[in-house]
Amino acid sequence: MIVLGVDTSCDDTSIAVYDASSNKVLSNIVSSQYEFHREFGGVVPEIAARKHAENIDLVFLEALKVAQVSPSDLRLVCATNRPGLLPALLVGLTFAKGISYNLKVPFKAVHHIEAHLFSPFIGSEPSYPFLGLVVSGGHTLIVLVERLGRYKVLGKTLDDAVGEAYDKVAKITGLGYPGGPVIDKIYRSYDGDYLKLPKPKVSGLNFSFSGIKSAVRRLAEKGAPTYQLVSSFQRVAVSYLIDKLKEAVKETKVKRVAVSGGVSANSLLREELASLGVELYIPPLEFTSDNGAMVAYLGYRKFLLEGEDSLEVGALARSQIT
Repeated sequence: MIVLGVDTSCDDTSIAVYDASSNKVLSNIVSSQYEFHREFGGVVPEIAARKHAENIDLVFLEALKVAQVSPSDLRLVCATNRPGLLPALLVGLTFAKGISYNLKVPFKAVHHIEAHLFSPFIGSEPSYPFLGLVVSGGHTLIVLVERLGRYKVLGKTLDDAVGEAYDKVAKITGLGYPGGPVIDKIYRSYDGDYLKLPKPKVSGLNFSFSGIKSAVRRLAEKGAPTYQLVSSFQRVAVSYLIDKLKEAVKETKVKRVAVSGGVSANSLLREELASLGVELYIPPLEFTSDNGAMVAYLGYRKFLLEGEDSLEVGALARSQIT
């Protein structure tokens, strides 16, 4: 079965073609919008939606070309419908519904966080149970995945997501948007001393990044060197994520861990995860940020489990994973 996956949940227009019979991604095209949001230091929903509408036809055609398939080869169309930026979600969702209706093939709506959870298993089969750590610009949470469709959220951020904290720290220090890649690059080249930043004290497995962000702002206002400041931030932020993950492993006794989302591309986080002594799954770099491949991969499996969705299904800006 040839499956189309569409994701426009934030600022990346992505469409992928997935061959379910061979469990291979045939194409995964991503059109990023960083240059249009950079001056604002974050994503502007109206701009994101407009750029999705301008780009989605071209991204679709490129995905088919790279995969060497035609529209008539598609047998299932999947699209992210929740959660995300509502104006942006609607572009991809409407486009995918149109393809499904026109080709008379089934449609499946996909939960964005759920797609991230399973992205480390693209090209393989998931092993259960596993702990999923999702770290992205919009989400930071730890989920116990007992099987497909059965989840228990063990902890989530009480304020900023970790990726959002990276972006805000980069904005504070004048490094631009997006913050994650540039801060990680600086960290890799920095060899000086580190500043003392507070590690948030939040009970249980929940997260909070507002305190670290505020501490960075105060130090920046006092003239702390930028490279030292952002390197110190990365060191504390990653250590904090690892501490929470260790706690989750200890509490659940589940030693199979899947880490996903844009921040899973961070080099320090990957190094620290490798030393945890668990069965670790991390997606290839191309599947860490928002992408259509994870939507197609999960959508196909949800289709087998639940059947198709109505074309009347709507988009939701907020939606808990259940």
